[in-house]
Amino acid sequence: MTSIVGKVESVYIGSPGSEFTKDSCASVQAELDGLVGDRHRSIQRQSWAGDKQAEGTIRRNERQWSAVSVEELAFIQQEMDLDRQLTAADLGANLCLVGVPKLSQLPRGTIFVFPSGAELMVEEYNPPCAEMSQKLASTYATKSGAALGPMDFSKAAKFSRGLVGIVEVAGTINSGDVVTIKPYQPVPWLARLVNK
Repeated sequence: MTSIVGKVESVYIGSPGSEFTKDSCASVQAELDGLVGDRHRSIQRQSWAGDKQAEGTIRRNERQWSAVSVEELAFIQQEMDLDRQLTAADLGANLCLVGVPKLSQLPRGTIFVFPSGAELMVEEYNPPCAEMSQKLASTYATKSGAALGPMDFSKAAKFSRGLVGIVEVAGTINSGDVVTIKPYQPVPWLARLVNK
């Protein structure tokens, strides 16, 4: 698969006191333990319901950053019939990219490369959660006037919620940066071995 070139539409940091929303900023500093100033910055985290480990287990933090795309946000907005633009900040994302319409389908191991030399590696798809769906139902309205249900976001964003991952190489990420995305591909000898 060839590289994908996109652009950083906006960047966000969520302070330790904020549960879901994040604040817009001009740039973020990515360090090996996460994004400076963000509440998810750490090499470890506690597991929660749905993780493979028992809830509360200290484990590696594979969620140092999160990203969504303008195109997928527009799709979710349309599916939910929202009366205003759905924003990356309201979904608690650190990065909003444009030019990557199938962002959520990028596989684990995909690398995002930024002009500063910073690299982010995809760990997994970020599935929509019930708490986020309930929050959006209480803060957004539909164009048709119908009330949003508490699980409408979870249904609309089922395959387009974005990605989470780790910092692979430290550096600065700016709003407006071009990002080169290198989708993960298994090495040829491994692919041949698996396909035997």
